[in-house]
Amino acid sequence: MKKIITLILIFLCFNSIAQNVNKKWIDINYANDTQVYHNLDIHIPNTEKTSYKVIVIIYGSAWFANNMKAMAFQSMGKPLLDSGFAVISINHRSSSDAKYPAQINDVKAAIRFIRANAKKYNLDSSFIGITGFSSGGHLASLAGTTNGITNYTIGKKTINLEGNLGENTSESSKVDAVVDWFGPVNLALMEACEKPKDEKSPEAAIIGGKPADNLDMISLLSPTTFIDKTDPDFLIIHGDADTIVPYCQSELFAKSLKEKGILADFITVPNGQHGPVTFNETTFKKMTDFFLKEAEKK
Repeated sequence: MKKIITLILIFLCFNSIAQNVNKKWIDINYANDTQVYHNLDIHIPNTEKTSYKVIVIIYGSAWFANNMKAMAFQSMGKPLLDSGFAVISINHRSSSDAKYPAQINDVKAAIRFIRANAKKYNLDSSFIGITGFSSGGHLASLAGTTNGITNYTIGKKTINLEGNLGENTSESSKVDAVVDWFGPVNLALMEACEKPKDEKSPEAAIIGGKPADNLDMISLLSPTTFIDKTDPDFLIIHGDADTIVPYCQSELFAKSLKEKGILADFITVPNGQHGPVTFNETTFKKMTDFFLKEAEKK
């Protein structure tokens, strides 16, 4: 009898500890292949609910990395989790794995996977927000401005933004709100917001050519190209001391979004750099407050 009581106490103790640990699934493949760059992690809040609205987060790497989802969660996942959202951190193909539009095809495939498997992972797919920093901010913004767009042509270049990756192509890849952290959004104006950068730039690597010689593809790479009034609301956060992605990128983006009535706010962080100083308790709260407000609409 004492042994049984001891086992029960151990079980109750373990169960209590377990309830204080956020539930998670790591390295789920969203493309039905074996590639690490098509894996995602799902983190569920430590609150008792039947399902949780979703925020997708994307790491920054100048599109050079294909397996930094854990870093993205470590960087910005906790405040979102603490706010009651399921946080899903995704990998995507790097510029050396595949050229654009592979990266946005991956993002959209991950979103379709989330919708198709919402019940399995206790997700409420009625609201899917998306955020990312640097190149992750670019992909998050691109996901927001290309809702509902499949093929798009500029000049002699046509790309398929949606792609057909994975088993869930009948699902929607729509996102409902976007937070862009200092993302490059007009790749034709990355040099002091006046001209494109050279053939050694990250954007040259992702399109496979010198930006100045491939302006049609550079336009197709830029979230600003696709802005219209049907896009979701955006929050932009950028430090004015950023030496990697020019602050003026977000200034121009904010102006264009505001003209279409879809800019919730543009937050400038004084002395904010490319991450340091810009990431802080106040800006994280701005992000979570924005997503909570947008989620209430659903």
